[in-house]
Amino acid sequence: MIALEARGLAIGYRHHTVGEEIDLTLANGEVLCLLGPNGSGKTTLFRTLLGILPALRGEVRVAGRRIGEWHRRYLAHQLAYVPQSHAGLFAFTVEEVVLMGRTVRIDRFATPSARDREVAHQALDALGIGPLAERVYTEISGGERQLALIARALAQEATILILDEPTANLDFGNQLRVLEHIEGLKTRGLAVLMSTHQPEHALRVADRIAFLRTGRIVAQGGRNIASARSLADLYGVDERLVATSLPQSVS
Repeated sequence: MIALEARGLAIGYRHHTVGEEIDLTLANGEVLCLLGPNGSGKTTLFRTLLGILPALRGEVRVAGRRIGEWHRRYLAHQLAYVPQSHAGLFAFTVEEVVLMGRTVRIDRFATPSARDREVAHQALDALGIGPLAERVYTEISGGERQLALIARALAQEATILILDEPTANLDFGNQLRVLEHIEGLKTRGLAVLMSTHQPEHALRVADRIAFLRTGRIVAQGGRNIASARSLADLYGVDERLVATSLPQSVS
């Protein structure tokens, strides 16, 4: 089943078009990875898919309905966003951060119920960070914070997750841990759209890959589209440099 769909999409702002003619589909139980150089329009595309920015042309559909037909509260039951990084300014515990994902399902002025706390702890346990529940969020590692943000999105009980460079600024070990858990999300039937600047990460976790350049999808398909030649064209570098950085099987 198609969870998220963009057709003939033009993105940007009132007096500035960032991208156009964008067609994307994302199915339940699928990971779609977006690759592209800085300035290609990935963040603007994500903001449009999330309904934060209106489409200039074309349409976005969530679970078969145009995004404008969704009430914001119920749209949040479908779509969850995991930002690239979040240092945190206040000394919330990890449990409290994850419970923030429940706000879209809690009545105004109500406090989290036993059920909300159960869902939050299930999300923490699913990502292997249950023992961190009482730790202060600002005092845990970058990789642990990223897993906590993913847990917050899971606690939201959305069916679609949009992850903006989820391994950015993480050390090698934490990158592998985050990627392992992203692989596990699709086994739960979730639809995952993520961006990365590391093609080898896309080759590890993605079912499909899309190339975004200057605001247009210039290629999309299975992992086989991410060859040394195609990546060199996408990023404007020498093919030999790309070949040395990719797993031998795809270079």
